[in-house]
Amino acid sequence: MANIYNTILKAKSENQKLLAILLDPDKIVWEHLSILISKINQSPATHIFIGGSLVKNNIMDELIVKIKENCKLPILLFPGNPSQISDKADGILFLSLISGRNPDYLIEHQINAVPLLKKTHLEIISTGYLLIESGTETAVERVSKTKPLDRNNIQYAVQTAQAGEMLGNKLLYLEAGSGAKQAVSLEMIKTVATHIEIPLIVGGGITDLERIQEAYNAGADLVVIGTAFENNINFFTLNTER
Repeated sequence: MANIYNTILKAKSENQKLLAILLDPDKIVWEHLSILISKINQSPATHIFIGGSLVKNNIMDELIVKIKENCKLPILLFPGNPSQISDKADGILFLSLISGRNPDYLIEHQINAVPLLKKTHLEIISTGYLLIESGTETAVERVSKTKPLDRNNIQYAVQTAQAGEMLGNKLLYLEAGSGAKQAVSLEMIKTVATHIEIPLIVGGGITDLERIQEAYNAGADLVVIGTAFENNINFFTLNTER
């Protein structure tokens, strides 16, 4: 597998937009896994993210192995805690919840993850994670016990993103949260994108291809689709046929 981060940087430099499908292991229906993988292969996805806020079953390894048998997309872990680390993946978004002030999600979980990561060959990509207010309490907010950033205080979000970049993060992730009522505003995406140099990921509350394109046009380098695809694995086919 080629260096994942370098391919993201190259895509950004060439204005090639990327798409990740986020899979939550707790929501996988194993009997339908082959169909799910087939739908991913038929989609415009460039990456697969695996993880969630509340992964209760220990199936990460098996899930990744099954996906890799029939899918060549790079798989990145999107962990809610160190228990979600698997050496079967290709890389990991090493997240720090810089929008919150809970030390567990700023640095403690990362410290606890180090012994596990040292035993793997995962490509580690430091990622500043910003939870943005979305009109409902999300799983990230409940689990992390942090408040999202005010969706209307764009300047503060920009400064938070810039601080993450100055601290050395390689990616920044604007997240409205799983099942968000409101996606991150296009104004926020545009303003943050124009004030940072590193690639910008945007996810949460994006429910159709039009909103994906709007996020791209606003400055997102990589868009993440989770709930919309979970609810309808024909998401891309149906949207394309409209």
